Amino acid sequence: MTSERAKRFPLGLEDLVREPRRPEGRPGEVRAAALAASAALNARQQPAKHGQPGSAGKTQPKQARAPASVADRLPAGTPARPLIVTPPKALAAPAVKTPARPIAQSTGARPSSAVKGAASSTRAASKAVSSSAPSSPSAKSVTSRSNERGAAPNVALNRATALTSERVRERMVERLRANGITDQRVLSAMSVVPRHMFVDPGLAVQAYEDAALPIGHHQTISKPSVVARMIELAATGRALNNVLEIGTGCGYQAAVLSQVAREVYSIERIKPLSERAKTNLRPLRIPNIRLHYGDGRLGLPSAAPFDAILIAAAGLDVPQALLEQLAIGGRLIAPVGSQEGQNQVLTLVERLGPAQWRESQLDRVFFVPLKSGVI
Repeated sequence: MTSERAKRFPLGLEDLVREPRRPEGRPGEVRAAALAASAALNARQQPAKHGQPGSAGKTQPKQARAPASVADRLPAGTPARPLIVTPPKALAAPAVKTPARPIAQSTGARPSSAVKGAASSTRAASKAVSSSAPSSPSAKSVTSRSNERGAAPNVALNRATALTSERVRERMVERLRANGITDQRVLSAMSVVPRHMFVDPGLAVQAYEDAALPIGHHQTISKPSVVARMIELAATGRALNNVLEIGTGCGYQAAVLSQVAREVYSIERIKPLSERAKTNLRPLRIPNIRLHYGDGRLGLPSAAPFDAILIAAAGLDVPQALLEQLAIGGRLIAPVGSQEGQNQVLTLVERLGPAQWRESQLDRVFFVPLKSGVI
C-alpha cells in the first residue's frame, strides 16, 4: 500500500470489519445480541494482534475474552467511579407499618417476649404436672376416686332408695294383711319382690299403690291385692311344686310365685312382653322361673301336671286343655266372664278326680281378655 493510499485509508483490511446489524426485538434480547457480536469481533481480532511488551517471542493462548465493560471503553487515565444502581420507584418495597399493641405497651413488655414467656411458663407447668403426677400417691388416689365416682353408681344413694322401697313395700303388706291376706308365705313374697322394677320409670312412684298399671300392648300389671289373693287361693293348705302361669306380662306375678313354689312356668303370647319380662327378671337372678313364648290357651303339656294354674286374663270359660293339665288335687284360678270387663268373676276350679272338677265363684275382678294365638 502506498503512502498516499495509507494516508487516505489509515486502517488495515483486517480492521475493516462491519459491525453486525443490530437485531430488532426486546431490550434484553437486543443487549444479548450486541454482547455476542462484540465477543465475536474480539475473537477475530485476537490473532492479528501481537503480544504486549515483555512477552516477545511468546504466543498467548487463545481465550475467549469477556465482553468489554464500561471501564474498558473509558480513555486511559480516567478515574474509576463506583457504579450506583438506583432501583425503580415501582420496585421499591413499601414501608410496612406495624400496628401498636396496646396491651404490650401498657404492661411495658414486648409482645414477642410476652408470648415467649407465656409459652415457656406453660411448658414448664405442663412438665411439672407430668413429672409430679406419677410420683404423687395422693394424686393417684384422688384420680382413682374420681374415676370410681364416674364409673360406679352411688352405693349410698342406691341403699337409700332400697331402704325407702322396703319401707313402702312393708306398708303395702300391712294393707294386704288388713284386707284379709293371711298366708305368711304370700305376705313374705310380696314384701321381697320390688314391684317398681316391673313398671315404667314414670310410674314407679305408683308401684306400691293398690292399682293396675299399664305395661304396653294394651296389657296391665295386676293390683297387688289381686296378685296376693290369687296366689293365696292356689297355695292354701299345701306346698306347691310345679305352677303354670298364663299371661307373663311384665313378669311381676311370676317373681312373686317363685318365692312360694318350687318351679314356675310362665307363657306369654305377645313377643315384646315376653322379652320385657326377661329383661325385668334378669337382674333379680331368680333360678326357678321358666319363661315361654306361645299360646297360653294350649298350656304346656310337656311340664304337666301342675299343682296350680293361674290365668291372668279373662275368658268366657276355662280352656279344656288347661283343665286336663291340672294335677288331681290341684287348683286353677282364673277370671271368667265377659271380655269387655263386665261381670268378670274370679273363679276357683279344683280337680277332684280324673274326670271331676269343682268350680267356685269368688270375687268381682277386671282383667284383659284371654286370646289365642301369638303375636
